[in-house]
Amino acid sequence: MPTMDKRTFIKILAMGATGAGALPWLAQKAQAQSQAKEVAMPKDFYSVPKKGQARILHTTDVHGQLLPVYFREPNVNLGVGPARGRPPHIVGKKLLEKMDLPLDGPEAYAYTYLDFFNAAKKYGKTGGYSHIKTLLDMLRKQAGGVENTITLDGGDLWQGSGTSLWTRGVDMVEASNILGVDVMIGHWEFTYKEAEVLSNVALFKGDFIGQNVRVKEDSLMEDAYAELVEKNNGLGLYDEDAGYAFQPYVMKKIAGKRIAVVGQAFPRTANANPPEFFPDWSFGLREDDMTNLVKKIRSEEKPDAVVLLSHNGMDVDVKMGENVPGIDAIFGGHTHDGMPKPIEVKSKEGNRCWVTNAGSNGKFVGIMDFDFSDGKTRMHYTMKPVITNWLPADKEMEAYLSQMRSTKYDEKINEARNEKYKFNKARVGKTYDEILTEKLAIADRTLYRRGNFMGTWDQVLCNALRHEYKADISFSAGVRWGTTTLKGDWITMEDVMTQCSMTYAETYVSEITGKALLETLEQIADNLFDPDPYLQSGGDMVRVGGLDYTIDPNKKLYKRITDARLDNGEKIDPDKKYKLAGWATVNRVPDGRLMWDVVRDYILASKDKDNVLKLPKINRPKLVGVSDNPGIADYAGETG
Repeated sequence: MPTMDKRTFIKILAMGATGAGALPWLAQKAQAQSQAKEVAMPKDFYSVPKKGQARILHTTDVHGQLLPVYFREPNVNLGVGPARGRPPHIVGKKLLEKMDLPLDGPEAYAYTYLDFFNAAKKYGKTGGYSHIKTLLDMLRKQAGGVENTITLDGGDLWQGSGTSLWTRGVDMVEASNILGVDVMIGHWEFTYKEAEVLSNVALFKGDFIGQNVRVKEDSLMEDAYAELVEKNNGLGLYDEDAGYAFQPYVMKKIAGKRIAVVGQAFPRTANANPPEFFPDWSFGLREDDMTNLVKKIRSEEKPDAVVLLSHNGMDVDVKMGENVPGIDAIFGGHTHDGMPKPIEVKSKEGNRCWVTNAGSNGKFVGIMDFDFSDGKTRMHYTMKPVITNWLPADKEMEAYLSQMRSTKYDEKINEARNEKYKFNKARVGKTYDEILTEKLAIADRTLYRRGNFMGTWDQVLCNALRHEYKADISFSAGVRWGTTTLKGDWITMEDVMTQCSMTYAETYVSEITGKALLETLEQIADNLFDPDPYLQSGGDMVRVGGLDYTIDPNKKLYKRITDARLDNGEKIDPDKKYKLAGWATVNRVPDGRLMWDVVRDYILASKDKDNVLKLPKINRPKLVGVSDNPGIADYAGETG
């Protein structure tokens, strides 16, 4: 997909803008709000008086979701080893009890999957940048003004929607500028080309940081990389001697206090995403470097507090908080865990560190106040769900979104290799909004994605791949992004794009032996269930269509998977070859059509005469050895 620079995008915005009232998404939003039952907001629900001098506000893993969404929390989030039974590996009622929250009400809706369909109908959608902006402004005002606050974003901001893909993340950068984000880090941001990342960093009004993102030694010697850096006004090489691609930390002064914010990008980016997008950058945990950096900041700059803005994932953050002295708080992301209370850990040197995680999809805002009275650092934390119906839309943000979605789609900007991928030319000339509000079918059950194993939206993706290629089995990555569609609601193209929008969405079909198939499942399971969080990949189990299997997460590598069978009951033969379809491969670019077109065509071809898409079966694995694990609950109410 060719690059679209910010000037071109802004110019197109100006040319393509139409009146806000003409946009279908606005009409749908108003209809959804009118359909939601009138539920009065509890008194002072969004009142958070400041405790202390400085306030940090935190969002993470928005994944391109500028509009309000439904997002169902998992009913399976298993912890193994030391993480067993520790947040975030507690779900449903047990989580609410652990966090001292009511078993019914907005908190139960926000933090759990419990009675999700009825709760969603009652409270409506969550998030939406127009509403997040309103809430952030309220929280800033309650803190005495923006000068007493820092707003952090934990990454996975620029990817996950049709508009973020088509604008190469520019829509999210512009929106985050309006939102008032001061500091951010990255993960999926690095799946755009390096030049696009640097262009977006230049457009971003805050600080893009990451102590663990380095320029490869060979690249430091290449003229091509030097030219790239020069073209982007020095961005992409913050410190040649240390090899930092971006500044490792930033010192922020708020309310007369100095707070150091250290950045940690997703350490396994080069394993989880195609390295071809970032040929000059390397990643990694770099715990020793983090330790030395925090020590240096503490000794040389004498800050009032040091916080880590992290995309490690919550279990990794807990371990890092224990291993790296001198960090007061970790504002975490990546694993999409909406945790209303922090986990307190002690470092090797005895200082306490609060580990937080603010969920995903714009559903939550984390709020931490710092009180530096009497020479001590006291922290106060709360997290607020963004209940869209309870927050008026910010007019400036709403106007921007209307303008952006009025942009006309241009295949020369937004797609590559059009003929090769049977490009859908019907989109040309339509606005983003017209494309994304296309109605495809009615959901026969609530479609969701989040959870360690197969979700119902995942089944749609897997079915689409098998339909496209007449395959025995299909694989879909166990990524944690993707919003929820309620039973009885229309599945729109926007819903499809929230599941499929990435820069390497090509599909494939190949042959695989039963032995290789089972070994692949074992290896992916080990990435998820290794007791050492530093060895986990941070995603969920690969979604598998056309195949059922039994898994014991507590077993060792190559001992977890048993009794794998095709949908027809045939047991997997290690020596037999099977036709496997998939998408989003890390190691090579396949030749198949783009995933969103594959899914769209499957939905249109598979709906019944009443426009309902029915899922006859969910390929959910059988779990053993986890019946007493608080990270798993039943699937009651899934069809609702």
